[in-house]
Amino acid sequence: MTSVAGSDPVSRSTARPESYAGGMLTLFALDGIPEIVPGDDLGQIIGDAASELLDGDIVVVTSKIVSKAEGRVVNATDREAAIDAETVRIVATREHAGGVTRIVETRQGLVLAAAGVDASNTPDGTVLLLPVDPDASANTIARTLRDRFRVAVGVLVTDTLGRPWREGQTDVAIGAAGIRVLDDLRGTRDSSGRRLDATIAAVADEIAGAADLVKGKTSGRPVAIVRGLGHLVGSLELPGARAIVRPAADDMFRLGSAEAWAEGFRAGSSREEGTRG
Repeated sequence: MTSVAGSDPVSRSTARPESYAGGMLTLFALDGIPEIVPGDDLGQIIGDAASELLDGDIVVVTSKIVSKAEGRVVNATDREAAIDAETVRIVATREHAGGVTRIVETRQGLVLAAAGVDASNTPDGTVLLLPVDPDASANTIARTLRDRFRVAVGVLVTDTLGRPWREGQTDVAIGAAGIRVLDDLRGTRDSSGRRLDATIAAVADEIAGAADLVKGKTSGRPVAIVRGLGHLVGSLELPGARAIVRPAADDMFRLGSAEAWAEGFRAGSSREEGTRG
């Protein structure tokens, strides 16, 4: 077990052990998480439900209960205004029989439908906003659990997103603490000895998706424990999930097709007007 001291009890190497490949991974959801209300201490509640955590465990927490604990609840009648307030950039819009779907970028840097404003698993007449700072939320939970159990654990805060070109949704990490969220394999060799020059595994998102298989969407079990990935757990000073967001300069798909066409048309019109002038 890792030696513990202070609020960040780990000085774990983040080197990938040679014995990891083919190892066993264990995932299980926690029972006993009550209905969360504003002001609840999630670290304390998760600790009570877990009863024991092991060194290297990763605690995966659905963002909805983080939003509830942080009071990110608004009246459903204000949903459109809430989406507007959470949006920093409209990526794409599409009209359909039920209205208009907006894909937007939020202040957290996420690109998703309706700015993540969600009416599921919340009382009638209300909707939930995403946590203001999911990385900070994860850090608070991690510190509480590390102090209580005196072991090094990582924490992920997750939400459900759709994907371009793919049907269905999957959970991804929107907040993280004490875990290496990206596994940079560049410079290593594959099984055939070929050098990897571009591979960076989004391990936090992979863990989030796997954990959702045991949490489920309707089971009332919003927290899961992932065991067997201790080599990814480290200091609380590690970068959070914000590090997974691709910089705008590297984003080849920054706009929806209609928005990109309109932007190009405006730019072309402006150049034509300038030439005439």
